[in-house]
Amino acid sequence: MREILLLPYEALTIYNNSLAARIYNIRVDGSNSSSLKLMVEKSLLTWRKFAWIKLIKSNFIYQRLNVEHLISLLSFRLKVKAMKGSNFSTCNVNKNSLSENKFIFYQWLVGFTDGDGTFSIVRQNNKWSLTFKISQSTYNLRVLHFIKSQLKVGNIYVEKDGNHAHFRIRDRDVLESVIYPIFDKYSLLTTKQFNYIKFKEAHAILSNNSLSKLEKDNLIFEIIKTKAPIDYISPAWSLIENNVSNFESASKVMSKAWLVGFTEAEGSFYLVCKSTTRLVHAFEITQKLDKIVLIAIKYLLGISTKVKLTKLENYSIVTTNSRAIENIIKYYKNTMKG
Repeated sequence: MREILLLPYEALTIYNNSLAARIYNIRVDGSNSSSLKLMVEKSLLTWRKFAWIKLIKSNFIYQRLNVEHLISLLSFRLKVKAMKGSNFSTCNVNKNSLSENKFIFYQWLVGFTDGDGTFSIVRQNNKWSLTFKISQSTYNLRVLHFIKSQLKVGNIYVEKDGNHAHFRIRDRDVLESVIYPIFDKYSLLTTKQFNYIKFKEAHAILSNNSLSKLEKDNLIFEIIKTKAPIDYISPAWSLIENNVSNFESASKVMSKAWLVGFTEAEGSFYLVCKSTTRLVHAFEITQKLDKIVLIAIKYLLGISTKVKLTKLENYSIVTTNSRAIENIIKYYKNTMKG
């Protein structure tokens, strides 16, 4: 395998159906926006640094990473302003909009996947299989049925013990036509973005008919061996130079729909007994990696406490502050599907 770097116009020629190419035709308030074009042109110049095309014999495996996220995020924010008159983080998200607006549901799904989803590359009986999976306890089985009903693909499997269930997609054609367009447009914000890229690379190798079985095996084994750096940060955060310092910077990357989905998967709402006569509300999210995600959540939800490293070496954001709890109640009111 060897790598070549394409210039912006060459990359666009290969990927001529990309959002980067189509965005030049977007009209804002009935007229072409020169400022929008300028932003797109600037983002395309960064292609020299971020958009690598991996060449396997005569077939291309592409990783759009930062540039496409930047362009799709720009397009998303323009649509939100046009449709709702609000910003990226606070667009109208509720149970109805999650069911009726694909634009919002897809971001919610990416957030839920960042929490409880996996992209697996497995070799069994001398064959490779790719599986996109979201797992839940069976008490929350309805959220898996909601996902299936919205995507209109996949299947739900309940384990024999009756305690765990999984929504799965294994068909490579379905992955390519349904799943990839969603996760290419709305980037994963955690280390799972690294796994997603590996997943797509494996898909491209398996779909390459010019490769022998042995060549495919060797290439996929190399992909599996590749591990994310300990300090890995999803390329989505490069939009703010990996620095979340306030509500504004957090809201440029993390949408409310994403955060609702992520919270459904990873958030905890519970009560704490402070004394025999005092009971208080608490909210908590814990992650092994991706401290930047918790910092962004802290600012979006108005939590004053810092993200801490626990004794188990997990990052955690937790609050029992009454004002923060009021903000959280308002933020999540009528949004949860699970």
